[in-house]
Amino acid sequence: MLLSLIFRNAFRHKLRTLLTVVGLTVAVLAFGLLSTVVEAWYAGAEGASNARLVVRNAISLVFPLPLTYRQKIRQIEGVRGITTANWFGGIYKEPKNFFPQFAVEASSYLDLYPEYLLSEAERKDFQRDRKGAIVGEKLAATYGFKVGDTVTLKGTIYPGQWEFVIRGIYNGRDAKTDVSQMLFHWDYLNETMKIRIPRRANQIGVYVVEVADPSRVAEISRIIDNEFKNSNAETLSETEKAFQLGFVSMTEAIVVAIRLVSYLVIFIILAVMANTMAMTVRERTAEYATLKALGFGPRFVLLLIYGESLAIAALGGALGIALTFPVAVAFGNAMGTLFKVFAVSGATVALQAACALAVGFISALVPAYRAARVNIVAGLRSIG
Repeated sequence: MLLSLIFRNAFRHKLRTLLTVVGLTVAVLAFGLLSTVVEAWYAGAEGASNARLVVRNAISLVFPLPLTYRQKIRQIEGVRGITTANWFGGIYKEPKNFFPQFAVEASSYLDLYPEYLLSEAERKDFQRDRKGAIVGEKLAATYGFKVGDTVTLKGTIYPGQWEFVIRGIYNGRDAKTDVSQMLFHWDYLNETMKIRIPRRANQIGVYVVEVADPSRVAEISRIIDNEFKNSNAETLSETEKAFQLGFVSMTEAIVVAIRLVSYLVIFIILAVMANTMAMTVRERTAEYATLKALGFGPRFVLLLIYGESLAIAALGGALGIALTFPVAVAFGNAMGTLFKVFAVSGATVALQAACALAVGFISALVPAYRAARVNIVAGLRSIG
């Protein structure tokens, strides 16, 4: 009987209930989407390995490191592997087409990043072709790249027109793997710079170092930095996660603002829901007085109001959560390669559900308390 009454009461005023459910749906959807944006901001750091170090110039990433550092780092005890990467920063057709491009040492880079899944044939084709490049599946889908295509980039950091041939499209080992970047040969970049600007040849943007024992990461970081202390190009070694978080920290204010907006959305819908329940209880005061006159106690009245509020909140929350997935896919596709990974996590869904139920519970607190304490005589005189 209680469940039947809850259902009937929830849909007694269909338009009011519909508008409240729509408001909850939009709020839960917005909260989920904003939370996913925040998670996407940290996706690069979350997907980083705890066994890889990034070694860069201690002054700034703008300043390169000498090529001679490679052998010295490789000889340090505990270093299992080392590779190089230079940020390229080229423009594809027009400036708005931004995506990460790195000049890397092909074989060693792919060895240190086994999460980049590439077929053996594509890997061999890439390594054989000095102008060859591989791109992530998300980047390929965004710009329609196919194996065999020739892609021309206009250099900004490295002037001139640069042509590359797509030799492979790599996938990610899991959802956190970055599949939005382009990798090509550092040798091609270096040989071209020897001809165009010789003084900029044989320079490395960062060294990526694989540590045999992850528990020694901090120790090996200190050893590397001490090795080049007081040199013309001192180093700063940090874990790959710390390196990624360094970029996120530059936009921390934006992340905080997004978080605040997401919770503000929930607060607004809480006010709307509370107003709905207050109107409902005020209109049914006489009914609740009648129930008490028939012998139903305050607890029954409380359950009736809380049940109605939670039922509406659950319906709106469920619809909001269901819509989050297709909307997130559409939003991620529209953003192209701006976000390395854009997927709704289980934690986001749990937060959405918790917020929806919290709205349903809190919005019924005051109305339920007043209804449970209504005087029978005064209530029966009420006309809503």
